[in-house]
Amino acid sequence: MAESGTSEDRANRRDDVGKSSGETYAATLEQLMPGCQIDIVRPSDDTSTPVSVADIVRYDSVFITGSPMHVYNDTPPVQRQIEFMQAVFKSGVPSFGSCAGLQIAVAAAGGRVRKMPERLEAGISRGLVRTSAGEGHALLAGRPAVWDAPALHGDEVEKLPEGAILLAGNRITPVQAVEIRHERGIFWGVQYHPELAIGEIAAALRREADALIDAGLVITCSDVNEVADSLDRLHREPDSRSARWRLGVDDQFASEEKRRTELLNFIEAIPALDCRER
Repeated sequence: MAESGTSEDRANRRDDVGKSSGETYAATLEQLMPGCQIDIVRPSDDTSTPVSVADIVRYDSVFITGSPMHVYNDTPPVQRQIEFMQAVFKSGVPSFGSCAGLQIAVAAAGGRVRKMPERLEAGISRGLVRTSAGEGHALLAGRPAVWDAPALHGDEVEKLPEGAILLAGNRITPVQAVEIRHERGIFWGVQYHPELAIGEIAAALRREADALIDAGLVITCSDVNEVADSLDRLHREPDSRSARWRLGVDDQFASEEKRRTELLNFIEAIPALDCRER
């Protein structure tokens, strides 16, 4: 489990929800794969020992978390994250990433990431639709023709690298689900957050209230709190028809199992995606 943020990002998130992004991701994976062994690494930290290809090949898979990191900023933490992802691709170990995790993989394989030109995608990524290449792809197995997912991002993929297949998008962010084949590795990633609980999205909205106001998505902090309160209620009462109606969502967003569809599909596919030398 590679945390894509800085130590400050981790501290801020622990203050909000009690866990860093890697700790949340690990807890989700432990629920999905009881008894699995998970090691958390932090490639962006200058105090961390670099993780080599030889280190990575000891693992069955690699997951890269989301974070506030801007992949297009040429800073030492970003450089270290990209170098780590390049080692993952060289290892042949299957990998999966959410949000910034997707963006790091894109940059490591030669693509480009940018700040979204118009606005954020905050709270709910609506109207996700497969591309023709995404029809029948194992990452999206079980998803209906159109679905919603938890999301919070102000950056997006501008250009996919060679060897990438666009699997899904929506009107706000054209690149929402991707397969990347680079070096010896295969990466599956999504711009949204299948690993997160709805209550964590609510906490993230409160944390980013000023950014939501600046982007024109809301007028006041009270507006942010109203949406976050509705998400918190759905988190507590996922089967409530009124809670779902208020947010305009269905099972694909409200049900924990369905929200985690892409993670479950990746876990099932790990043996088939493994390209390590034997």
